[in-house]
Amino acid sequence: MPGAFDGRLALVTGASGGIGAAIAEALAAEGAHIVLTARTAAELEKVEERIHAAGGSATIAPMDLVEQDGIARLAQAVGERWPALDMLVLNAAMLGTLTPVAQIDGKELNRLFTLNLLAQQALLAAFDPLLRRSEAGRVVALTSSVGARPRAYWGAYGASKAALETLVLAYGEEVKNLAPLKVAIVDPGATATAMRARAYPGEDPATLKSPAVVAEAVGELLKRDFETGHRLEVRS
Repeated sequence: MPGAFDGRLALVTGASGGIGAAIAEALAAEGAHIVLTARTAAELEKVEERIHAAGGSATIAPMDLVEQDGIARLAQAVGERWPALDMLVLNAAMLGTLTPVAQIDGKELNRLFTLNLLAQQALLAAFDPLLRRSEAGRVVALTSSVGARPRAYWGAYGASKAALETLVLAYGEEVKNLAPLKVAIVDPGATATAMRARAYPGEDPATLKSPAVVAEAVGELLKRDFETGHRLEVRS
């Protein structure tokens, strides 16, 4: 039985585990070919193997997104192999240290914004031509509730997510009348991931939803003809 995304190409960042891996596997199960990117090649290979074992197809592209030359090289390689990029899932991010704003380490803040914001702009810039060539291009950016509702000690991470939302939605507004390209924001909510465990070390992960629940919600979103600016909050 054909999948909803047969013949389509998706790039998922932060795809070595957690929500990114789950989204990649869900889209592959619906027929998309997935370009998997993250820093750790060994973990990407595990995700690729699971996709192949389930009958899907994927290509790994290990890279550190803070190296912007790498993003440009990846976009060139993708463009040489495929005519368009149909889905771009911006999932990669770092949490940083949860600390009072007055005590934020400047160097760490710079690293956090380099990945959580600057690298995301570089991805949009590099893949913009390929996204515009798609018959129904989609960009999905993963956010956090602390981007919209500030929380004590989460200032750095929350600020990066607030900035990401503004950046991505501005991009959506810029392209919506130029190409059949739409942009959405997804807030996964409390999910059993390694990042969540670092933020809440005493929390029982069994009380949280699995990354597969978020992946299913993202997959269903991408099947719909949503309007640019759509925000999805995954409850459970």
